[in-house]
Amino acid sequence: MSDSTLSLAIGLRGAGRHPAAWRDPEARPDALFSASYWRDAIVTAERAGADLVTLDDGFEPRPLLPGESSAGAPPVRTDLVNGRLDTVLIAARIAPLTTRIGLLPTVTVTHTEPFHTSKAIATLDYVSGGRAGVVLAVDDRPENVSLFGRRNLEVASDRAALHREAAEYAGVIGRLWDSWEDDAEIRDVATGRFIDRDRLHYIDFEGEFFSVRGPSITPRPPQGQPLIATTVSAGDPASLELLSGSADIGFFTSPDDRATLDKVLAASGSNRREDLRLYDDLVVYLDDTQASAAGRRAQYDDWLGTRFDDGTQEFVGTAAGLADLIEERAGAADSAEGVRLHPAAIGHDLRRIADDLAPELRRRGLLVDSEAKTSGAHTLRETLGLRHPVNRYSRATVSGGVR
Repeated sequence: MSDSTLSLAIGLRGAGRHPAAWRDPEARPDALFSASYWRDAIVTAERAGADLVTLDDGFEPRPLLPGESSAGAPPVRTDLVNGRLDTVLIAARIAPLTTRIGLLPTVTVTHTEPFHTSKAIATLDYVSGGRAGVVLAVDDRPENVSLFGRRNLEVASDRAALHREAAEYAGVIGRLWDSWEDDAEIRDVATGRFIDRDRLHYIDFEGEFFSVRGPSITPRPPQGQPLIATTVSAGDPASLELLSGSADIGFFTSPDDRATLDKVLAASGSNRREDLRLYDDLVVYLDDTQASAAGRRAQYDDWLGTRFDDGTQEFVGTAAGLADLIEERAGAADSAEGVRLHPAAIGHDLRRIADDLAPELRRRGLLVDSEAKTSGAHTLRETLGLRHPVNRYSRATVSGGVR
């Protein structure tokens, strides 16, 4: 990426970021649980020139609304979309139908095992040809603990501990990805040796939360390490610590937290900033006029019965106006590398992003044509300008020979 262009990401959730988006005339509520729905959305995001798409997931049947507590099950509402598809499986299904865009499903690490996640995301990296990543999320909702029955409720409600666990989780999946060296598969028909046993490693990890011997059952992914992402919630220092120590990509609901990240990195003496890619989050309502966009937003709130505000910054207006805002932010000294746009209604706003916003950003030189950007790139790491990581267990990096 050049200094004058930005990286565009698209965040997808159900019918859209607004809970009432399923009632929009352009929505497809009858197709929400079909492969064709997600194919169309992700292909449209790729057409818009997005470098990557994130897929929201969780253990609750629907996201919490403003004012609903995370301490108990939300009330049943029949006027909202209830139900989710598994986003790792969605990404694997749609990956062969795309050519350039990175695919980052969400995995809630609080109640899952790192071995399973490492295998699933490594598989996605193979299926996509090196365009996989994963958004790590934590879950402190007590009612979700009972879905699994393996955790102490008090521990599961400690957000600082949950983020420490997530950091350890990230470390374990990274080690599992490295447990096969890049050239471990020799496939020597003459000698009958498919694998070089000396290039397959036990990780023997012992931590505060996990004890994992390894190795993985899946060879090292094409990217070596698929990208790990996390969302930094406004005013949540634990999520900031997770990003600073364990992730490659950070999504910020508040740009002010990016300055705090620099302080955290400086205090720890870390030089990781050049290996991080940061995005500002923005929920968008796009129309021909600001008034029509505001009217549509008001209609969604009327359907919902309350004003929707999940803490993420919003833009309500025209594609040209959004391009102005993005251009202004891109010119700031402390700007992020990119922006993640969340269509308020996927049926309407994602199409507007692809048909109206993306051409305007290209005209202004803020967005490079996706085919030109990826002409020499084959993996998501290459698209984002990140190096292929060295395997921590290879003979070139481990002193004293093979582990």
